[in-house]
Amino acid sequence: MRDDRQRIDKWLWHARLVRTRSAAAALAASGHVRLNGARIAAPAKPVKRGDVVTIALDARVRVLKVTGFAPRRGAAEAGRALYEDLAPADPAGPEEPGAPAGAREPGRGRPTKQDRRAIARFTRGHDC
Repeated sequence: MRDDRQRIDKWLWHARLVRTRSAAAALAASGHVRLNGARIAAPAKPVKRGDVVTIALDARVRVLKVTGFAPRRGAAEAGRALYEDLAPADPAGPEEPGAPAGAREPGRGRPTKQDRRAIARFTRGHDC
C-alpha cells in the first residue's frame, strides 16, 4: 500500500463520514462526491494529501481538505484527524435539532435565480 494516496471510498469510511465501506462506494458511484471540483464516478479514485473533497450528504454539503490517511478505521477522533473542514462557520450556530433540513430564514422567500443556477450546477454538474 502506498502511503501518499488512498481510494476515495476507503478514505470516506476511515474518516467516519459514512457507516460502511459499501455505503462509501455507493456514495462515490452515485456522483455525490467531488474531488478538487470534479465529480467522480468511481469509488476507486485515489485521493492525495491536500485534495479537497466535496460531499453532498444528509441534505448538507461538506467541503473537506484531506490531511492524512489511516491504515485502518479507528476511533472518531482519529477519523476527524484525517481531514480539515473548510466550510465557513455558521454565525447563527448549529441548526436546531427540530428544524427541517433546508429550512430558510423567515422572510427570505424563494431562492433567487442565481441560487437556483448554483444548485443546478452542483446537482447536475454543468452550467445552465
